[in-house]
Amino acid sequence: MGYYQPLARLVAQFGKLPGVGAKTAQRYAYKLINMSEEEVEEFAKAILETKKNVHYCNVCGNYTEEDVCDICKTRDKSVICVVKESKDIVAFEKIKDYNGVYHVLQGTLNPMQGIGVDDIRIKELMARLVGVKEVIMATNPDIDGEATATYIARLIKPMGIKVTRLASGISMGSDIEYADEVTLSRALADRKEY
Repeated sequence: MGYYQPLARLVAQFGKLPGVGAKTAQRYAYKLINMSEEEVEEFAKAILETKKNVHYCNVCGNYTEEDVCDICKTRDKSVICVVKESKDIVAFEKIKDYNGVYHVLQGTLNPMQGIGVDDIRIKELMARLVGVKEVIMATNPDIDGEATATYIARLIKPMGIKVTRLASGISMGSDIEYADEVTLSRALADRKEY
């Protein structure tokens, strides 16, 4: 593309980030070039410090700077919300209605991509179930998320622990006419009484 070699490498590195296409990678690279050397150093320092200091919580698998995250230390351990990845926890924490703990699977089952039971954190979840009253399956409502939730629910239910699934269906503010059959069917099945 006529870039100088260092710029081409920088664009290529930004292009490795999820959701960053060629044009966005190019914009990011040019933005860095136009920043002061001090700003670029701060940017690089933030990346390096995060990479060095942030790791998985030994209990739930969320990101933390300590061995055990603050959520695992302070919350009700009798309810565990199972999510696919750490960014899902951020969404739940924004609503401020949940006081239980989480368990990050760090993926979902997907035999087509070779992701099986031993590739995600199911064993770690099963080891945490002592004293647990409810496990909320909060994986995405797609094929992999549903398969993972169903598999885990079948493991846990015989233990006498309540297993629930997030309700799904039509989003607030959307029109019924634009909903697909699966979404509309799910919304009808998950209806609630007034």
